[in-house]
Amino acid sequence: MSLFERFFQRRKPVLTPDLAREIRRSFEEAAGDEEHFPSVIDPRILHVRAVVEGVAPLGPGSRVLDAGCGKGRFAVHVRNAYPQALVVALDLACAMLAHAPAGLGRVAGSMLELPFPDACFDAAYATESLEHAVDIERAADELCRVLKPGGRLVIIDKNARHWGRLETPPWEKWFREEELLGLLRRHCRAASCRPISYWEDVRPDGLFLCWTAVK
Repeated sequence: MSLFERFFQRRKPVLTPDLAREIRRSFEEAAGDEEHFPSVIDPRILHVRAVVEGVAPLGPGSRVLDAGCGKGRFAVHVRNAYPQALVVALDLACAMLAHAPAGLGRVAGSMLELPFPDACFDAAYATESLEHAVDIERAADELCRVLKPGGRLVIIDKNARHWGRLETPPWEKWFREEELLGLLRRHCRAASCRPISYWEDVRPDGLFLCWTAVK
């Protein structure tokens, strides 16, 4: 066991049934909050472009998973970019999925137990959703499990070095670049990370990181 793995195991959180219910309830209620959980996102935002470009190429019959899709605002742009692929939008909250546009494969489920067989997706992505999984190690394992060999993964989330800049629910966990890279490299032959901003003309301030990997 590596030093990284020993360090991460000591900090491994426990998702109790009560906490799981609290997280689900929170997001079911948040579905009505369009200000903080919007249904749409500008396709010019670099987070959208990073996902759309990071899952490429997706041809006829390809399958891509949006893990923790919320209302499907990223999934819409992936579907528009790759109309011959199936975009599967998964979220814990049924109320969030109810807002997802038609044309997506909508599935209710947890990132800790993805309801899909091994190696069934050509690509997957998670945008500001892994931070809510509590057990980050298990969620990363699951995302890699459902990818086919050669499948591509994109994760955009907040940098633990900037913890405290935003108000967060008590279960939310941000992580450092090397933490998630260590988890992804257990399953993927390539993994990297870079800072990312919202707009092309704005330099990244370190709050958001974009991890990409190939299984």
